[in-house]
Amino acid sequence: MPGRMATAMGPETLQEAIMPKNPSDWPQSGPIDLAVHDLPHASSSTEWWYINGHLTTVTGKQLSIFASFFRIVSGQDPQTKNPVHAHSVTWAISDPSNQRYVSQSLVDKDAPRLGKIRLERGEGSRDPRLQRALREVLDKGQVPRPDRLFVHDPHVSLQQLDLNFDDQSLRKRDDGSYELSVRHEHLSYGFDVVLQPLVAPARHGEDGVVRGVSGEDMFYYFIPRCTLTGSVTLPGGVETIAQGSGWYDHEFGTHLSEQTVQEKAGNIGWNWCGVQLADGSAISAYALIDEDTLESRGNWAIVVDAAGQQHRYDDMTLEATASWSSTRTFQEYPTQWRLHVPAAGIDLTLKAAFDDQEFVTLISKPAFWEGRVDVLGRFGNSDVTGLGYVERSGMVAMNDMDGFFAAVGREVRKSVNEILPRNPTWEQTRDMIASKDRPQYMDGVEVNQLARTMVDPVRDITDRGGKSWRSYAALACCDVVGGDSRTYVQWLAMPELMHVGSLIVDDVQDKSTVRRGGPTTHLVHGEALAINAGTACYFMGQRLLFSQDVSPHNRLRLYDLYFESLRAGHAGQALDIGGHDHVMADVVASGDGALLERRVLAVHRLKTAVPAASLARMGALVGGGSEAQIEGVGLFFEALGLAFQIIDDVLNLRGFRGDLKDRGEDIAHGKVTLPIAKAMSRMSLEERQKLWATVESKTSDRSLIEATIADLERHGAIQACEDEARAMVEQAWAQLEPLVLDSLPKLLLRAFGWYVLERHY
Repeated sequence: MPGRMATAMGPETLQEAIMPKNPSDWPQSGPIDLAVHDLPHASSSTEWWYINGHLTTVTGKQLSIFASFFRIVSGQDPQTKNPVHAHSVTWAISDPSNQRYVSQSLVDKDAPRLGKIRLERGEGSRDPRLQRALREVLDKGQVPRPDRLFVHDPHVSLQQLDLNFDDQSLRKRDDGSYELSVRHEHLSYGFDVVLQPLVAPARHGEDGVVRGVSGEDMFYYFIPRCTLTGSVTLPGGVETIAQGSGWYDHEFGTHLSEQTVQEKAGNIGWNWCGVQLADGSAISAYALIDEDTLESRGNWAIVVDAAGQQHRYDDMTLEATASWSSTRTFQEYPTQWRLHVPAAGIDLTLKAAFDDQEFVTLISKPAFWEGRVDVLGRFGNSDVTGLGYVERSGMVAMNDMDGFFAAVGREVRKSVNEILPRNPTWEQTRDMIASKDRPQYMDGVEVNQLARTMVDPVRDITDRGGKSWRSYAALACCDVVGGDSRTYVQWLAMPELMHVGSLIVDDVQDKSTVRRGGPTTHLVHGEALAINAGTACYFMGQRLLFSQDVSPHNRLRLYDLYFESLRAGHAGQALDIGGHDHVMADVVASGDGALLERRVLAVHRLKTAVPAASLARMGALVGGGSEAQIEGVGLFFEALGLAFQIIDDVLNLRGFRGDLKDRGEDIAHGKVTLPIAKAMSRMSLEERQKLWATVESKTSDRSLIEATIADLERHGAIQACEDEARAMVEQAWAQLEPLVLDSLPKLLLRAFGWYVLERHY
């Protein structure tokens, strides 16, 4: 498992758990001999060592750290028949005062092969597009960033605890302390610490035996109180630790047979906490959850009091009470929990020191949350405080692209709400129409009236949700070139406002009655307010472009790209309103559909592809991308925008999932789409005349519409559109692919390209 906690209690009794069926190199009842059991276990197919700690430096910086070292059996040596192991290491530093989370994940050189085996077993993301995107990277013998392959072979001693994975090391010293040293490959972060145990190791579960998420038996012990000394490396230099407290644990076990694992394994997520209270006591608790049914798969809490005595409880809850959503993975994580152990009199609140302590790694499809929490509440009859670590893994939004974009949509609506609240304050209204430097512009403005006449018409549409890929484009392209999109999270609202503005105005121009499942804006608020609110949307995004992190030169480039997309969009709308009827007589007569195809694609390009491309270029620009990268992502999203509209034309004829629109609606509206244009080069004169007569008549005859669709299919016009969309996306990807490093954002872009081509709504 990616972070640390990967087990649940099995149903066995204590007597059954310690029967000889357990491997002979597991601890027996009684004190655990750390000199023996801190070592790697020959019987174990899965094993890891974990450390966390809380520290204060001599300059007063308060930080928290964690590190996990993993060792798993990955195969068998064909000659010696001995097991072959794969290794990985993850670690992070949490800096609450700066809300900074620095992490690193290094994996075995054999990870690409092992990753493909996992894909073949159906593990990881359930979305076939994400699986295909990952396989492309693994087939090259690489892993996507932020994971990195080991440069050197890992060192694992069997005589003493001594692990060294690419200069990330954990070893046991002669005095019984643990020495941990890690360094970030690029950033000036790391730590060199020593943990000296203060209490005896505690056994989790039933005398140490717990049940793994795949049904395997595991052994798990931990030392929840250690002194923590040493130093931490930060961008400003090395700082000595003035005070610190550490936590150590170790887990190892054996997997069941492949058949049994497949029968018992599910999609398991979990919450784990390790709490150190100021009164000297400590708590380790976890709750496992079936991701499919959301049913509990096991709860356990171990309390180690200040005297070192251990108490076990299975009647406990670790309940989320607040949450936060990542704008890198769009995964939602709890960031506040209630830990309740009634029999122990424990009722604690665990609150994240800051929200964004997400550890991104494809080891964990695609991330988990592990971070520092502040603890307060009741233990027995006393008020208590403390610090802790929480790990949250599973329950991911990225199991499929539909779920992913549903999560993106939720964040887009949150972002719009921050820019355009339904009930704005005076200050929010001022920022909407003026600035802090021009407060006089608010003189005489009635806030409630402006909300009714400008905000409500827009929010009526945005709140219904929509296809959020435009908002995703800018952030994804910032990350794919190596930038950090979290600095520009406010941009989520900008593409949505630009798009919704055009929808509101389009609906007036087209006299549409339904938009996103509800009445159009002009039917609710009148045409005058709809036009004004729609055009206002074009300018609301402008103030989101300002950032202290963007140079004046780049800000001018952002403005140019922003207005380029608006100019193109309006030009495309003008051409769309004008339509293509005036060229149809010549096209029908000549059978030359090429000109008509170009005209249809021009509208698609200007209305959809150019805005998408501009947003992608904006993201790559602020992400620090090279000129080649900026243009590469722009051309890719231009292709995606075109493909999106082409597939829209296709779906209109083949049918949308859930009957979102009537099949053949474009024919009924007399609209010339790309399949119609392609058919003109494939049909006889008589067939072309019949086709255009049907489209021009704007027929509502279902039998005639269905017959027309059948003719288009028979001549291959619809399939030709689908093939063209696929070809243009693949060609654009071939240009972009070598320009950017393999990474999670790159995987998402690749999968998104297929998602556009294979969508059904």
